Amino acid sequence: MSKKQTIPDKDFGQIHFMVRRSARNITMRVKENGLHVTTPPYRSITALLNAIAPFREKLLHACAEIKPRPFDLSFSIEAECFRLRLEASPLKNFTVKLKDETVVIACPVTADFTTDRVQALVKNAVMRAMRKKAQDYLPPLVQYWSRQFELPYHKVSISKARSRWGSCSSKKDISLSFYLMLLPVHLMDYVILHELAHTREMNHGPRFWELLNQMTDGKALALRKELHAYRPVF
Repeated sequence: MSKKQTIPDKDFGQIHFMVRRSARNITMRVKENGLHVTTPPYRSITALLNAIAPFREKLLHACAEIKPRPFDLSFSIEAECFRLRLEASPLKNFTVKLKDETVVIACPVTADFTTDRVQALVKNAVMRAMRKKAQDYLPPLVQYWSRQFELPYHKVSISKARSRWGSCSSKKDISLSFYLMLLPVHLMDYVILHELAHTREMNHGPRFWELLNQMTDGKALALRKELHAYRPVF
């Protein structure tokens, strides 16, 4: 099997296989675009499908939980640092406004939420609002923690990445997903501290975790586990 391979599947839509030489076991993770399987080298697709079979029902249950529900006027986001809701409007076009620190997407009363067009319009409006909030909120937070722990960085950029919360390059450029705005504050801080730790330790070796533990009062692994288990509303 090649390093990356995707096959269609009647239950998950797609199964994405990733070969990693450092992997000791087969791991499975459900995402919105299908089932992601990480495997050690030299495993055939048939062998991997046989390994998945006993867990298929449990994985399908997890898949049902993460699939986004369609937007309608009841949709809202009530995160610690980002609040958003939809409301009906007599206007003919969708508009976005800020009201009492809450982003309000005003939707025409004639909007048909069963259509792909309206679903896409609302989704894009939510994403633009979240990006704007992240651009205002996250860079100063990175600067604050950078000064607290004397870990300088080069610059901060905001991305729409969904597969990872953040990253740090060898040039100390930090990229943060605007989906961080959906996290509780303590997990948002953890992601930022994680990336700042990479400005000194670029890998995930013992020295990295020792540094991150110093920055999180010994809670680095517990916070990582909590972050992996967190399921944002959007």
